[in-house]
Amino acid sequence: MADGGPERTRQRLLAELSQNVLGVGTHASKIDTSVAAPARMYDYYLGGHDNYEVDRAAAEEVIAIVPTIREMARANRAFLGRAVRYVAAQGVRQFLDIGTGIPGPGNTKDVAQAVAPDSRVVYVDNDPIVLAHAQALLADHDPRRTTVIQADLRDPDAILSDTRVGAVLDFDQPVAVLLVAVLHFLADSDDPAGVVRRLMDAVPPGSYLALSHGTGDIDPERAAQAVNTYRRTGAPIVARSKQELLRLFDGLDLVDPGIVQLPWWRPDTPPSEEAESIWWYGVVARKS
Repeated sequence: MADGGPERTRQRLLAELSQNVLGVGTHASKIDTSVAAPARMYDYYLGGHDNYEVDRAAAEEVIAIVPTIREMARANRAFLGRAVRYVAAQGVRQFLDIGTGIPGPGNTKDVAQAVAPDSRVVYVDNDPIVLAHAQALLADHDPRRTTVIQADLRDPDAILSDTRVGAVLDFDQPVAVLLVAVLHFLADSDDPAGVVRRLMDAVPPGSYLALSHGTGDIDPERAAQAVNTYRRTGAPIVARSKQELLRLFDGLDLVDPGIVQLPWWRPDTPPSEEAESIWWYGVVARKS
């Protein structure tokens, strides 16, 4: 290709980010390298290189408390793949992935379109560096089938009303709403239940919600230490119990096996003994 393809586009966009400005639509989005960002910390856990020193330092603080956090991140990525494959196998062809993180192997578009090539995907994240990677990933793709927007989960109406979202997704047809490792960044004061309800009210029966979430149920003491570390580094999280998460699914039908630790949600192979150390729950539910 004359322009060098998606990788050159990615490098150009990242170069723009290094200048602290990335043009998104008609607005300039700035990247703050003075505060750790969840998407970039997650990238570091997964062995990626699209992070900054502040992210690595914050991530290492968490690793010191929770040495298995890298395994948790990998388990979460694997859960995303299984959940997307399951929903696509049920006939859903539309995916709204909120809190996308930096796209890598096994991202929603690749998994969904491997099952059903006509699948349509909207990526949403509030971190400009995610926009850079996602735009590069989508450089050669039809914008009527896949797009990315910068928006915040705390404002679901802004997501749902964005014309780029409506250009890809038909809300008269079932949609899979993906909230994978993102809702625990919403404080109780952000009304996470209300956010989930607004998103699911916007999609028709036959739609799905897939969610993963950190919890203190498995190891309360170290989970509390990890929560404090995230808060201190500028990326506060809330570890919620299974009972708290169940309340998010009022009016939805949980897909078997319900809310379970990530490795036990419809695993491709039997979970290992180390799987007990995965302190994240995974769940998929259907709107009837």
